[in-house]
Parts: sequence; C-alpha cells; structure tokens
Amino acid sequence: MSTDEPTADDVTPDEVSGEETTVAQSDEPVLSVEDVKVHYKPGGIVKRALTDKKVRAVDGVSFDLYENDIVVLVGESGCGKTTLGKTAVGLEKPTEGTVSYRGQDIWEAKENPREAETEFTEIRRAMQIIHQDPANALNSSRRVKAILSDPLKKWRTELGPKEREDTIYRYLEYVDMMPPEDYAERYPHQLSGGEKQRVALGRALLMNPDVILADEAISALDVSLRVGMMDLILDLQETFDTSYVFISHDLANARYLAKRAGGRIAIMYLGEIVEIGPPEEILRNPTHPYTKVLKWSTPTVDPNLARERIQEDPPVREVDVPDPEDPPSGCKFHTRCPEAREVCTREEPGLYDTAGESDAACFRALETHEYWNSDELAGPDDEYGAESESGFGD
Repeated sequence: MSTDEPTADDVTPDEVSGEETTVAQSDEPVLSVEDVKVHYKPGGIVKRALTDKKVRAVDGVSFDLYENDIVVLVGESGCGKTTLGKTAVGLEKPTEGTVSYRGQDIWEAKENPREAETEFTEIRRAMQIIHQDPANALNSSRRVKAILSDPLKKWRTELGPKEREDTIYRYLEYVDMMPPEDYAERYPHQLSGGEKQRVALGRALLMNPDVILADEAISALDVSLRVGMMDLILDLQETFDTSYVFISHDLANARYLAKRAGGRIAIMYLGEIVEIGPPEEILRNPTHPYTKVLKWSTPTVDPNLARERIQEDPPVREVDVPDPEDPPSGCKFHTRCPEAREVCTREEPGLYDTAGESDAACFRALETHEYWNSDELAGPDDEYGAESESGFGD
C-alpha cells in the first residue's frame, strides 16, 4: 500500500484497495439542490390533525452534483439523509426550494410538461435508486431475469425477447455475477445478501442513469464484503459515467468512496448540512464540532488510538439529539456543542468558507464574527442539564 493510501488511524477501512479515479467531472452540474426544505406533520391522521408542529426533515439544504461525481451524506439516524436523498432524485417533493436536473426543475417538468425543456419521463429514467435492504427491494416470487426484464420492457421497447435476454446477461456480468445464465434463473431467496445487492445495482444501471441514490447500499452486507461492493460501484461509475448520492452513517466508508471518486462528504445534522468538502479536508481538519464528534466515534482497529479515546471525554456537552419537532433556536447543535457561546443560542450560522477546502456551518470559521467576543455558555449543571463536562454523566 502506498503512503498516500488511507490508514486505520484516519478512520478508513482496513481493506484499502484501488486508487483515486481520474474520470473528468463536468463544469455544469447534472443535479442541483437549492435551498430545499421538506417539512411534514408527525404521527398518524389524528395527531397530524391536532398539532401545528412540523418535523423539519430537511431544512434549507443546497449542493450540486456533477458528472462522475459523488456526494456522501453522513450523519446520525433521523438527521434527514434519506429524505434529502429521495428529494434529490425526485421521489419526494420539497416543501420549499428547487431540485433541477441539467437546469430543468424536476417538479416543473412533472406538473407543467408543456413548458418543460426536458420531459419528466427522461428525468425519471435518469434518476435511479439502490435501496438499503435488497431483500425487500426485489420481488421474492420472480426470478432475476424477470426482475431485470421489467425496466427494459418499460424503457427500452425497441428490444425484442432475445435482445433483452442478452442485455440482462451482459449487466449481470458487469456486476460480477458469473455465469449470468445461472444467476438469471435464480429467485432472490437463492442469493446471498451481496448477490441481491449486485442485482439491485445492475437493475439501476440498466437505465444508464446520470444519478443513482445509494441509500445505505452496503450497510446490510458483511464487513468483509463492503469494500468489494464499494470498489464495484466505483469501477462501474467509470464505465457508465454515473454520479452518486450515497447515504452512509459510517465515516470510514464515506471517506473511501469520496476519496476514490474525487467527491465530497456532506455532514448532516437535524436536517441541515453542517460541513461539506473533500474527504481528506473533512476528516483531517474538521471545522464543525459535530464532524469532530463523528470522527471521534468512528471505530478504529488501532489499539493505541482506541485506548486514547477511552481515556478522553467525548467532544460533546450532551448525548441526546434534540427533538426534531422542536429544534433549538440559533445553531441547532449548540445544546450539544462544547464550543458553543451565547451568540450560538440565538443566531443561525450559514455555510461559510473555511481556511481549507470545505464549507462549515459554524461561526468559528469566521475570524471576525462576534462569536469570539460572545460569552461562553455555562459548564456542568447548566440549563442544558449536563451531568458532567462530557455530557455523559459519571
């Protein structure tokens, strides 16, 4: 392994393989998410009728995705990663903001087709998804050949039965399912978890999409299979010129994917992107305190680093995530942030340029912000209920 490759100390998978890709990215974005918000009322029918509260699943997010690009969304469960991903590929309509495919507003294309320069059917075909659980994403009563035939029958009507079969075999070879004639006749229950996910990947690629949403696409796999699946995804990106919005809760996997593809990691917290940038910048020089928390909590196989972490206090004031129905004022992370000051409780930060290549939603990125002259928040036993300096109690 070269000295440029990631190591366990840098919270990267041990099974490091492959090098950075050299596929050129476009100057213009293939997908643009601009100030997108997705708010909804919580609970069932009765609760929604009786409450005015809203869950801010996504709360003002913007990012661009270019050809042969990858943006990996990382954050705790419930932070809005999946909702943002589905909104980005047109599966969920934003409450506010716009999602554009090659300059065409997706929902304008669907709702006002006569005025659209790009047809919604073309956009729908260009945006595909790989679900987290392939067992539920594949019809258990149908063979692999039938599962892969459906999208071809709908979108590639010019293909006859023999041409469809040849296409299916070719795509099964792309995802390393050999011999394809054997796998094509199997049912999903006759496949391993990794093989099911390969079928799901092949089905998405059948449409030759511009963008694929991979929603925790490797989390259901054994650890030993994850790097191989990531390598396959990235190798096929070069073959098909496909871009990915990849959702993960694991910084190690996020770094591996983003580093190889020359992409970015976007850290999400309570519906917002709080830091976004190249993987090396995000993990070696994180600006936002929440990014530091995620890095601290990422498992490591280095015994010395593991012992150091055990002896350290976690870099948070509080463990519990605030209620998404009633988020804190100002910076949403201030109730847990060890660096928070009084201004953080009342003023909401934007995404600011940092000294490096990333952007962070933290006043600490601005040398002249009033944050630096603002009063520090109280320590233990303050209004946030911290039982110790770490927030974890004794």
